[in-house]
Amino acid sequence: MLAAARHQAIVDAVQRERVVRVSDLAAQLGVSLMTVRRDIEQLEEGGKLERIHGGAKLPGDASAHEPGFELKSTQLTAEKRAIAVAAAGLVQEGMAVGLSAGTTTWALARELTGGPRITVVTNSMRIADLFHPGGSTVILIGGERTPSDALVGPIATGALKQLHLDVLFLGVHGMDADAGFTTPNLLEAETNRAFVAAARTTVVLADHTKWGMLGISSIAALDDVDEVISDAGLSEEARRILQERAKLRIAAVPMPT
Repeated sequence: MLAAARHQAIVDAVQRERVVRVSDLAAQLGVSLMTVRRDIEQLEEGGKLERIHGGAKLPGDASAHEPGFELKSTQLTAEKRAIAVAAAGLVQEGMAVGLSAGTTTWALARELTGGPRITVVTNSMRIADLFHPGGSTVILIGGERTPSDALVGPIATGALKQLHLDVLFLGVHGMDADAGFTTPNLLEAETNRAFVAAARTTVVLADHTKWGMLGISSIAALDDVDEVISDAGLSEEARRILQERAKLRIAAVPMPT
């Protein structure tokens, strides 16, 4: 594919999805990661997009953009499954377990459905449906539904203030050394802060592409959580920063057969 055609395809993808990843573009275009990075650099110089860690976004407003569940659930499935398997090992019989809405926490819920009997507290109808019917108790908090499949707002935060969780597994939109863990939805950030306040232990589940992504609203600082579970694609700089601020666990992604 000629450079001009690649550039147009990248611009089209950014305009369509608002945020794109280098790895996804390389696979779609059939070129190397280095080629895509060079293309993104040239397009940024022309003002067509803005580089971010691991990808590109529309200039200016992507921090407030919230991709839908269906799109996100098809991305990085192997990494999310590996993170979910690692997280499932932290759950024991009888625990009260919080699962915030999101595709990685949904992957964890799939791992837990055949596991120990627990009490699940979630603001995701998709996650609640996975446990029904089953041996675990599910508490689905109410609220307004967001594009990322989260129930949020004052009803959700009010319910969480009455609960006590042994462990919370928190999905996030982005991780940043200064902004901490973020989301593009203000009400979701407020609800997730209530989740964190209700939990004895908070574990963030975030694949490597979340590093450097910045949502408009912060949920918690890096050192406000107990552990982060990510994958081997996480950069050395990100690992160093996270290890200084919280416990970091790298989930092993199985090699394709």
